[in-house]
Amino acid sequence: MDGKVNIWDPFTGEQLIDTLSSHRKWITYIAWEPFHQNPKCNHLATASKDCTVRVWNVDTGDCKFILAGHKSSITCVKWGGEGLIYTASQDRTIKVWSAKNGKFLKSLEEHGHWVNTMALNTDFVLRTGPYDHTMPNFKSDKDAQKCALKRYDEVKGKESEYLVTGSDDFTMFLWQPKKKRTSIKRMIGHRQLINQVCFSPNGRIIASASFDKSIKLWDGKTGNFLCTLFGHVGPVYQVSFSSDSRLLVSSSKDSTVKVWDIKTKKLKNDLPGHLDEVFAVDFSPDGQSVASGSKDRLLKIWKN
Repeated sequence: MDGKVNIWDPFTGEQLIDTLSSHRKWITYIAWEPFHQNPKCNHLATASKDCTVRVWNVDTGDCKFILAGHKSSITCVKWGGEGLIYTASQDRTIKVWSAKNGKFLKSLEEHGHWVNTMALNTDFVLRTGPYDHTMPNFKSDKDAQKCALKRYDEVKGKESEYLVTGSDDFTMFLWQPKKKRTSIKRMIGHRQLINQVCFSPNGRIIASASFDKSIKLWDGKTGNFLCTLFGHVGPVYQVSFSSDSRLLVSSSKDSTVKVWDIKTKKLKNDLPGHLDEVFAVDFSPDGQSVASGSKDRLLKIWKN
């Protein structure tokens, strides 16, 4: 809660640069620049309770520019693959900015309460860049960048990126922010606030996790409702897809982690073992493992 950012080498644990410390309140979300736009990946966006997002050069520790305009705490930031940065806030808006110079472009304003979560249909390839389950070796950064761009284009297709947002108002909206500031679809059905939304890696399905103890699946292009996954007996905090988009893992206040089969829409595995609420869950990029973190202070790794 000190409003500072530290950059570490994951292999040695060494702190790489001096602490980045110009936020006035604690940091709520972090997003890296996509590999296909810059293979150095040396730019980082940090969102804060102080209502701003700061974009840093992590090689020098300099703040390149500040995204200021929200009137309340920023809950999420996404660095898209089309040169745009998206920010969601408790002021009920989603704002769109130029990743090149921080210029404000437009505001998306259809939610009636705090915007808690966002996801892009390209999130998975933005996260993994040129690397898939084969873990290829590249002769140069240029070759790796070409591969990352190819993977990105295959998921995005000929259209601009899709963005989905979830809110305390029990609703979700599907957008194409580059094209227009009005939503494609208002997605209703949850009966309590929405904690998290995510796209499947292939961009075809959206999953949403809610305090109403359910997970809902939606069409990734139209926003049309597909089905509800029931099984948790407490609020569902997070969901994550496997890399092949065939499985979905969820975590809940009920202390369990559950794995769902997307094709059959049924529970595949129940992963008990935590002694308290499970706040965080994620599939590994190769789809072989699941990590879960709980209020019981344990991190568990599960093999798929």
